Amino acid sequence: MLTPEYRRDLEIRRYPTYIYILVPLAALVLQAWLPRIIGRFAYMDLPLLVTIYFALNRRSPIHGTVLGAVLGMAQDGLSGRAVGIHGIANTVCGFLAASIGIRIVVENNLIRMVLNFMFSLLASAMVVFITRVLLGLEFQWNWLDELLRAAGNGAIGLALFPLLDRTQARD
Repeated sequence: MLTPEYRRDLEIRRYPTYIYILVPLAALVLQAWLPRIIGRFAYMDLPLLVTIYFALNRRSPIHGTVLGAVLGMAQDGLSGRAVGIHGIANTVCGFLAASIGIRIVVENNLIRMVLNFMFSLLASAMVVFITRVLLGLEFQWNWLDELLRAAGNGAIGLALFPLLDRTQARD
């Protein structure tokens, strides 16, 4: 009988060290650079997608939490807004993604797309809540834009996740 711990250890994906460095770095660079070119239509949150991907596949809540915090804080540092807002949102999403990855198999593209959509909405809601309610800062947002951003992240994840699947270390 497979216990949850055995199943988790059996299905953890491992990646070369350079993947853990280059992929988040590329996500941060593209996140800072592409909105300047595309403008307002940059419906993506690449650091969040990278956090979700590695958290789902590593199945370690600690790993997902730390990765989400580091990528979110770096994203805040590059965005010019208050530091810590995306750090908190990505931390929570990384923890939840890893916790879900322990319990369900996330190889199906439809499941991945739905999870990306839901985590993108959660992260957007957390950013709005932290910015407007906790910090009391002015923040322009529109729920239609957030739904489009979540749908865009789901679509980007459909293309990005299979590419990242190819980088995993083979035993």
